[in-house]
Amino acid sequence: MNKPKKQEILERTVIKMKIRVVSSKEEIDTLKNDEEIVHLAFRPSNKDIFKLIMKCPEIKAIHIPSSYKRTISSSAQMYLSMQGISLLEGDVWGHRKDINEYSEVSQHVFDRIGELKEEGLSDEETIERLVRETRLSPDFVTFIMSN
Repeated sequence: MNKPKKQEILERTVIKMKIRVVSSKEEIDTLKNDEEIVHLAFRPSNKDIFKLIMKCPEIKAIHIPSSYKRTISSSAQMYLSMQGISLLEGDVWGHRKDINEYSEVSQHVFDRIGELKEEGLSDEETIERLVRETRLSPDFVTFIMSN
């Protein structure tokens, strides 16, 4: 059995997308203004969402646990939609914020999307397969595929 070479391993683990994990309202103030995807690990108020958007004008998506997404007001959802910001449902499984403030989506996920597309799978089938293989949420996989 051949062991993969070090370079092959490195190529498979290249980071393609970073998600900034925010654990508290107070942490919003510490964000860089160029953050594009933020996971809120707390239940945000309308004020928190607005503060986040003001702090990070280039934000493309806010990722929150499904139990919190249901509590986001319709006015906040409409505001995000009007700003072109996706509100994504899901968790960052196994992430240790004490080690790294970012959760990362590796190049492997993007490569896998390409492989499944080459196999002729529809978007729905690709999303379903990736959700099973990666534990990413359907919302997040859809977002990745569209960006």
